[in-house]
Amino acid sequence: MTISVRLRHRFPGFSLDAAFAVPSRGITALFGPSGAGKSSILGAAAGLWRPDACRITIDEDVFADTDAGVWLPPERRRAGIVFQDARLFPHLSVAGNLRYGLRRAPPNGALAPIRFDDVVGLLGIGPLLSRRPHTLSGGERQRVAIGRALLSQPRLLLMDEPLAGLDTALKAEILPYLAALGAAAGRPVLYVTHALDEVMRLADQLVLVEAGRVLAAGALSAVAERADLPLARRDDAAALLEGRVAEHDRPRELTRIAAGGAGFWVPLVDAAEGTALRLRIPAREVILAGRAPEAISVHNIVAGTVRQIVRDPARRTVIVTVALTAGDPGEGALLARVTPDAVARLGLVAGAPVLALVKSTAIEVLR
Repeated sequence: MTISVRLRHRFPGFSLDAAFAVPSRGITALFGPSGAGKSSILGAAAGLWRPDACRITIDEDVFADTDAGVWLPPERRRAGIVFQDARLFPHLSVAGNLRYGLRRAPPNGALAPIRFDDVVGLLGIGPLLSRRPHTLSGGERQRVAIGRALLSQPRLLLMDEPLAGLDTALKAEILPYLAALGAAAGRPVLYVTHALDEVMRLADQLVLVEAGRVLAAGALSAVAERADLPLARRDDAAALLEGRVAEHDRPRELTRIAAGGAGFWVPLVDAAEGTALRLRIPAREVILAGRAPEAISVHNIVAGTVRQIVRDPARRTVIVTVALTAGDPGEGALLARVTPDAVARLGLVAGAPVLALVKSTAIEVLR
C-alpha cells in the first residue's frame, strides 16, 4: 500500500522534477526549505494544478497519469486540505463548520466513515462547538479546520504548513492533536513543513525536498540518520528512535527506554511501562569513545558500529552514523558531530566498533 508521486514541470526560473514512493499509512512529511517545491507537490496531489508530466497514485487509485490521459479533478480525488489560514466560515459556529464538511462528503465507499463525535473527541473541540471562529485562538481554529477536512470523508488528507502562522505556545497546543491524527484518521496524510521539530514529532515517513528535487524518501528514522544528507548538516541534526518504556527507577528518578536495539536512561517519565515513545538525540550531544570512561556523569554508554563518516567542510566537522547493533540497517542508529581530529585519534572507519556516550538530559522524549 503506497503513495507514489512522479511529476515534472518547468516554472519561470524554477524546474520541479520530483519522484517518491512511501507507505500510505500515517503521516508523510514533505520537508525542505521555503521555495523547494513542497507546496507545488501537494497542490498537484490535490489536483489544484496540472504539471507538464505526472503520475500520482494512492494504493490502487490513480489520481493522475498524463501518459495515459488520466487527470481526476479535485472533487473526484476526495482530498481534504488544510492550509496555513484555517479558512473557516465566519457566519457559522464551530459545529456548523464541521457539519459543512459532512455535507460535502460523498457516499460511503470502501473506507470506514469518519464520525462527527470521533472527530470532536480526537481534536478536543467539544467545548468549542457553539462558538464562532472569531472567538477562537489560532490553534483552536486550526483544529476545527482539520476536523472539517476529516468530516468531508477524504481519501487523502493534505496539510500545507498548518502551524506556520502560530507562535510557539499555540504550536505546542496543537501538536499533540496532530500526533494522534495519523493513526486515528485511518487515511494517509501528506504534511508540508519547513520546521524540523514538527517532522520529528509527527512524521512516520519523510520526503526530503530541495531545489525541486527529492533527495531522499523513506521511514523518518532511516532518512534522519543518513550523514550524507543536508539534514545531518543542520545545527539541529538529530537521530530519531522509536522506543518503549522498559522500566522506571524511581529512587534514582530515571526511566529506561528501549529503542533502536539499545536502552537509554532519561529523567523520570510519567508513562506506564510499555508505552510507545520517540527519542530525539541531537548529533551535537553524542560523544564517541574507544573504551568506556570511568567516574563519569553520563548515564548512557552504548556500543555500536561505525556505518558512515561524512565530512562537513563548511563547519570543519565530521558527521558519523553509529549503528546500534552490529551495523544491522534494520536497527537504530545515532548521529555524532565530531572533529576530524577525533576521527583520526579514535581510528574510526566504516565497520569499526565504537562507544556512543549520551547524557540523559540531552535526550528529548517525544510522545
